[in-house]
Amino acid sequence: MSNLVFNFKSKKIKKIKNPKFILGGKGANLAQMGKLGLPVPPGFTISTGVCEIFYKNNKKLNLKLIKSIKQELKQIEKECGKKFGDLENPLLVSVRSGARVSMPGMMDTILNLGLNDDTVKALAKKTSNMRFAKDSYRRFIQMYSNVVLGVESYNFEELIENYKLTKGVLLDTDLDENDWDGLIKDFKNVVKEKTKKQFPQDVYEQLFGAISAVFLSWESNRAKVYRKLNQIPSAWGTAVNVQSMVFGNMGNDCATGVVFTRNPSNGKNEIYGEYLINAQGEDVVAGTRTPNYITKKANKDSNSKGKSMEEAMPKVYVQLKKILKLLEKFYKDMQDVEFTVENSKLWMLQTRSGKRTAKSAVKIAVDMVKEKLITKKEAVLRVDPNTLDTLLHPTLDETKEVKTIAKGLPASPGATSGKVVFSSDEAERLNGMMQDTILVRVETSPEDIHGMHAAKGILTARGGMTSHAAVVARGMGRPCVSGSSEIDINYEQKIFRTSSNVEVKEGDVITIDGSTGRVILDKVPTLKPEISGDFSKLMSWADSYRKLKVRTNSETPLDTKTAREFGAEGIGLCRTEHMFFDEDRILSVREMILSKTIEDRNKALAKLLPHQKNDFIQIFEIMSGLPVTVRLLDPPLHEFLPKNDKEIGDLSSVTGLSDNEIKSRTEELHEHNPMLGHRGCRLGISFPEIYEMQCRAIFEALVECKKKKLKSTMPEIMIPLVSTEAEIKIMKDLVIRVAKKVQDENNTKISFLVGTMIELPRAAIKAKDIAKHAEFFSFGTNDLTQTTFGISRDDSGKFLNDYIENKIFDIDPFVSIDEGVGDLIEIATLKGRKQNKKIKLGICGEHGGDPKSINFCSKTGLNYVSCSPYRVPVARLAAAQAELKK
Repeated sequence: MSNLVFNFKSKKIKKIKNPKFILGGKGANLAQMGKLGLPVPPGFTISTGVCEIFYKNNKKLNLKLIKSIKQELKQIEKECGKKFGDLENPLLVSVRSGARVSMPGMMDTILNLGLNDDTVKALAKKTSNMRFAKDSYRRFIQMYSNVVLGVESYNFEELIENYKLTKGVLLDTDLDENDWDGLIKDFKNVVKEKTKKQFPQDVYEQLFGAISAVFLSWESNRAKVYRKLNQIPSAWGTAVNVQSMVFGNMGNDCATGVVFTRNPSNGKNEIYGEYLINAQGEDVVAGTRTPNYITKKANKDSNSKGKSMEEAMPKVYVQLKKILKLLEKFYKDMQDVEFTVENSKLWMLQTRSGKRTAKSAVKIAVDMVKEKLITKKEAVLRVDPNTLDTLLHPTLDETKEVKTIAKGLPASPGATSGKVVFSSDEAERLNGMMQDTILVRVETSPEDIHGMHAAKGILTARGGMTSHAAVVARGMGRPCVSGSSEIDINYEQKIFRTSSNVEVKEGDVITIDGSTGRVILDKVPTLKPEISGDFSKLMSWADSYRKLKVRTNSETPLDTKTAREFGAEGIGLCRTEHMFFDEDRILSVREMILSKTIEDRNKALAKLLPHQKNDFIQIFEIMSGLPVTVRLLDPPLHEFLPKNDKEIGDLSSVTGLSDNEIKSRTEELHEHNPMLGHRGCRLGISFPEIYEMQCRAIFEALVECKKKKLKSTMPEIMIPLVSTEAEIKIMKDLVIRVAKKVQDENNTKISFLVGTMIELPRAAIKAKDIAKHAEFFSFGTNDLTQTTFGISRDDSGKFLNDYIENKIFDIDPFVSIDEGVGDLIEIATLKGRKQNKKIKLGICGEHGGDPKSINFCSKTGLNYVSCSPYRVPVARLAAAQAELKK
């Protein structure tokens, strides 16, 4: 056990290869700050390994661990000159989580531990400050009761609010020691009422209860949701840090704050943060009081009336500024720092790489290369590819008139509109119905994580730029306006009113602008962002390192143009069936499906041919000179048939068939398991004329582009759902036959490739045979995952969470390529290349935009990945990182 509990100053830490893996991020950084000679309150870390032991031991601390903790506590007592539970000079401690990667607000913290009815008097006497001692005790009862005993915080908040109303004061700091006396008594009564037990007075019972609670919070719902969203393995566990308390709430020469070494919203190289005088850390993070800025400049820029720390505590500010510079230079990254000032003495409580917006991440990475802090390679590795999505977020169209009804703090950039909802559950419910929402809360808490993810944007009435809402929204890429004191929220009535007397009900549409802090009534048009400057520079560095090509999945001119602008190097999947649903052609498609003879079917296909040809001309023009992989018709025919009486009537008037005949034919074509039914190349075998029309449209479009003297585009004809050598041979012969006809008719040579989508396990296993006739393989990982597991992607949402909960899956296999599916891809790659050394290999499922899957594709030696247009920059950066990590 001595190897599982480490004092911050322990020499054993030097021998640990990856300190964050063992000590968690917080513990490792506290030890490092101490090593740098910074003022860190003494403490120790219970390692991440103990988390696993704790759960294996029926969620209990074993006796050996308890003994080790008591020994380390003695070391803190020695360093501080105080004793835990002492009636003259009591040591108080904080108990805080510390995962390997930062999970802000997701796990539990307890401050002021070690206070009871006796030690509170000793603390008051020692500090000559009765108000401070009692304030600390009520905070401890409230926090411990919530975190360890499970008593909801609102039970205590209501009591505090009532006391303030009775006294006619606004702030907690306006209450005196007599008020706290009454509240302490009331708090303990609440605990007795809710738990049927007295609030614990034994300080060791308090300590071990708190440590257990932090370990338990690793498996809390909010932590699980956060881990799922950020793909953090549950096996990592959390460390626990026990640290001697320093107090920011002893008076006006005390303070607490959170500060970033650079601006996490826009990346500017300026100190960015907030602090509160006479407060504890939770007051800043929870947003229960509106904090003041750290610097004079920030104060001036925001027209704040409060005093900045630079003005109120100039000496401490100078010391803090110096430390921030040292930390950034040492870690070579923007730092998020927590500090406390006790009687004008500065203490460092935490440093970590700060959460930041994508725009900020890109700017900081590029700036740090200019400043020679990091190399170009490090800059490319520094930015999380997934966050680039948020750089592509729209901004408000400023040419339109808008009605600003309130303002708050610009906590996370981007503009978005949606229906107002007041609960996370409602945000999640409406998201499931494909409805955009804005989550409006007084302040968010970690329990809101699912709603914050489901909502398009977040608006809070309280909290600063470093509040829970702000930090989590930035990490998720959600626009957020926090601390809007101009709105008054009534959860019961489901409305909020602004200071200008505008009333907004649940379901009303508002727009929030997380870049300016504006709250606007109704939906406002948005503009696509300009992608240039630092972003272009970073992407050019990424492109110089990556070997994997990046294509896009697209079948419309708009998406194709967008993808090219984002750097797509071709189309990896053009789904021709998406072209069939347009209003001006769906009737012809339905006519073709219901035709009883090949002659009638060809008549209907002849109507479709010009539409398909025109689609391909537009796409080939935009993708001029780049490859375009066209997948021939894939879904079962019943998907195109009419769903309601109006559609049936329209079709009846075109085909001359009665409504009943159409209904009868629809029922005949209906399939019980369409994913495994009459689709893909099976349609081509049964109705070759459909594929002939599509191939003719492709080749005639190519001839048209040649006539326009456009750069030559190489079409790659993809045959879907092949599982046997015979299927690909028959279909390839069909494609060549049509190409020859078009060549002869136009007296011109046409270049093209024929390949297949590998989306069935048999195809992967028999890849050597299929590769005799295929010039490329495109792995359709959506269907390959479905058919490998025998799980429907559309229905798996009902039970996939259970599989993740039970650790059957670490990550949803439809998000990142599963190991078994990966094995099939590797088998097909190996066998395909053995048969045909020149075969081109890529993937075109949703995994093509997932960084973990891209890393796998790079290792496997594929030639390209294909993803949705807005994921192209993500894939470019992820491909570069995959190459640099090899």
